[in-house]
Amino acid sequence: MVSKANLDRADAEKVAIHALSFLAADPDRLGRFLALTGLGPEDIRTAARAPGFLAGVLEHIAEDESALLALAQETGVPAEYIARAGIVLSGPPVERDIP
Repeated sequence: MVSKANLDRADAEKVAIHALSFLAADPDRLGRFLALTGLGPEDIRTAARAPGFLAGVLEHIAEDESALLALAQETGVPAEYIARAGIVLSGPPVERDIP
């Protein structure tokens, strides 16, 4: 699924979508994610369209080593690439002009 040489935004989004499906497949993991984010199950579709949501899903997974390793095994994507996908989706810091 993910090239070992490069990890572009499209690949990172695929990893994040798999991570979201992984969370949704386990009621305990999903419940913890929803509790930490303050989202309800009905809010996920809308939230998934928001910038940064998919990066947040991967950050959440990366913070739980057992979940990270289980996702890596399930998808065949090495854990370090899952973590790297979160960085790719987070993008570079945005510079803002402050008036």
